[in-house]
Amino acid sequence: MEFREEGEEEPVSPTGQYFNSSNLSVAILAVLEFEVPINDSQALSLLQDVFLPINPRFSSIMVSDNVDQKKQWKRVEVKLEDHVHVPIFPSKMSPESYDEYFDDYISNIAAEKFPQNRPLWEIHILKYPTSHAAGTLIFKLHHALGDGYSLMGALLSCLQSAQNPSVPLTFPSLKSSGPQTTHKTKTVSQFFSSVFQTVSDFSWSILKSNFVEDDRTPIRSGEDGVEFRPITLSTLTFSIDEIKMIKNKLGVTTNDVIAGIIFLGTRIYMQEVTQKSSNERCTALVLLNTRNIEGYMPIKEMIEPNSDEMSWGNQFGFLHVSVPKSTEISNPLDFVWEAQKIIKKKRSSAAGYLTSWLLDVLKKFRGPEGAARYIHGTLKNSSMTISNMIGPVEKMALANQPVCGFYYMVVGPPQCLTITALSYMGKLRVAFGAEKGFIDSHKLKASMQNAFRVILEASYQIPPAKAA
Repeated sequence: MEFREEGEEEPVSPTGQYFNSSNLSVAILAVLEFEVPINDSQALSLLQDVFLPINPRFSSIMVSDNVDQKKQWKRVEVKLEDHVHVPIFPSKMSPESYDEYFDDYISNIAAEKFPQNRPLWEIHILKYPTSHAAGTLIFKLHHALGDGYSLMGALLSCLQSAQNPSVPLTFPSLKSSGPQTTHKTKTVSQFFSSVFQTVSDFSWSILKSNFVEDDRTPIRSGEDGVEFRPITLSTLTFSIDEIKMIKNKLGVTTNDVIAGIIFLGTRIYMQEVTQKSSNERCTALVLLNTRNIEGYMPIKEMIEPNSDEMSWGNQFGFLHVSVPKSTEISNPLDFVWEAQKIIKKKRSSAAGYLTSWLLDVLKKFRGPEGAARYIHGTLKNSSMTISNMIGPVEKMALANQPVCGFYYMVVGPPQCLTITALSYMGKLRVAFGAEKGFIDSHKLKASMQNAFRVILEASYQIPPAKAA
């Protein structure tokens, strides 16, 4: 794989500058759980021979051009020992006791900022057994390096099939799994409907980012500095087959089902903390990959200069989605159908492109910090962020060590709650990054489990593909 010549520096993308600024510092934690105790004897050689060659950014730091202060990626010598951390815990404890140490450790590394004088990534090797795994490896990568699609592709390129390492990992299609409509020329009414939706969404986005805050609720404190507070990271596992069954019965997409479960579970939790939360304003930012592709691309193709929509980097948009109010919905399935209706309508809008244009304007007149402040306001004024990705359908391994669990979390946004979902081996792992001491993670997980249960039970009562 080719790198740039010595002294040739790659410009940092605008989004990369926004995510690594004085206003924002966002990173991704990718957690691999192993069936057997971790053997880290090959760690440094794997990083040197497999990980670093994936992309020059893993061997670069972000610097400012002396002339116009534009940010560049500058290649540096990587001291791998500075990026590998192996914590020492007390020995001979129970897995449940190590759960507490793990929770505290991941909370601490989530809050820590990357030093700017070395490449923006690190790994943490936890050799102690927890209730989930015999050992755990955590990749921490700065969002300025790329979005979830890019970084997930990089991580997965280091892994192999556990059954047959010579066979590439396989994935479900990234293409929408819901009912598809044939492509036809838009009618005049559809065109004007799309224009109206675009204007409405773009105007609302500006208002939400600058003036209109969500209500203060059990999942949103509304206080400043939330991004600097410790989080609790917890997970739930759902069956992909059961989610598909719900999808087929309701005639929606898998993403609609996931969103519906999260929305209902959020309302259940909020109401259990305070009853008035059932009617309070709550908005989720739903992150979308904007690449028009159906699966992960080879890393070599992603970093080609002319790879266009497949290219490495931050290529995503977000939708402001209002969480349905409990007082307006009596049937739990309506949370799924309402999610489908809102997301489908917003997908037809071009507001995401206008938002990108607005950020470019802000960057031009106020600099990257001005655009970063706008994104910070967008996040802060909303209640939570939701993102999801796909993982392999078969068991994977790292250096012949089988991986039994896999999930990720976005850390650093100014929100009390972030929710991610990742499929792996027929299971959906949903992770919750919740502000410690403000959100009760155990109660939140129970509410999400309750939401899944009532939606699943209700779906059994209807015939397949019922129209919303």
